[in-house]
Amino acid sequence: MGAMKETLDAVYSKGVFKPKKRPNIPEGKKVRITVERDTAPSKEDLLKLAARVLEGISEKEMDEVRRTALDRRDFFGDSAS
Repeated sequence: MGAMKETLDAVYSKGVFKPKKRPNIPEGKKVRITVERDTAPSKEDLLKLAARVLEGISEKEMDEVRRTALDRRDFFGDSAS
C-alpha cells in the first residue's frame, strides 16, 4: 500500500510545527514531514530592509523621496502630465 500525501501550510514555533488547518489524519497516526521553506520575505523583513536603505539619508533627501513617491507623474516618468 502506497503513502498518502497531503500538503499543509504550517508555522514552526517553539520547536513545534503548527498546521494552519486541521489535517485529514487520525489522532496519534505516525507521519513523515518534509519541510519546504517559504522564501517570500515577511513584512518584518521588508521593514528592516527599508530602514537599512534609508539610513544616512538627510531630511532634505527624505523630503525629495516622499515628493517623488507621491507625484505619480515623476514616479512613472511622465513629467509632462
